[in-house]
Amino acid sequence: MRFSGILTDMDKILPEIQQRRARRALSLQEIPDEVVARLLEAATLSASCFNNQPWRFVVLTKGSGIEHGQARLAKGNYWAQTAPVLIGVATRPDYDCDLDEGRQYALFDCGMAVQNLQIQAQHEGLVAHPIAGFKAAELKEDLGIPPDHILITLVVIGYPGTDNILNEKHQELERSDRVRKNVDEVVFYGSWPAQTQPAE
Repeated sequence: MRFSGILTDMDKILPEIQQRRARRALSLQEIPDEVVARLLEAATLSASCFNNQPWRFVVLTKGSGIEHGQARLAKGNYWAQTAPVLIGVATRPDYDCDLDEGRQYALFDCGMAVQNLQIQAQHEGLVAHPIAGFKAAELKEDLGIPPDHILITLVVIGYPGTDNILNEKHQELERSDRVRKNVDEVVFYGSWPAQTQPAE
């Protein structure tokens, strides 16, 4: 059975999901502690394999370690220097189900927890932008994260700001329309599509 057309009924999708964007233009405005606490509570309410809850969060703020996160950012993530909150997301594979075919559910479940955090952040009027561009080994040492843990991502969190702090490329991205792949490219019904053979 195909569900063609259902996914285009956007008014039935939660506004927080529709509006979420990985913005880079952030304000220096501080985020109240109770708001950060709600983001983390939303994250910890996520589903996980057998309720193992494999996520571990390290919250970095002004006066509480944010300088370590800022110092380890990749050059392309210069914009995250203005964020008042960085949250490191870490796990260890044996905290969750480790199945055949390399299915490490610790990573999957941490991803779902971060999505919860992002949706709550959108609801709070915040940007929550997970990044991969940072020196993970060095930051783990800075933060005292054990070597056998994986520091998967840093979530950059802040209120929206003006894009004049961004370089030209990022300003263009900030102002662009949201681009998503066509549903038919990523959703298959019944089986994986047959590969098209190149013409001889």
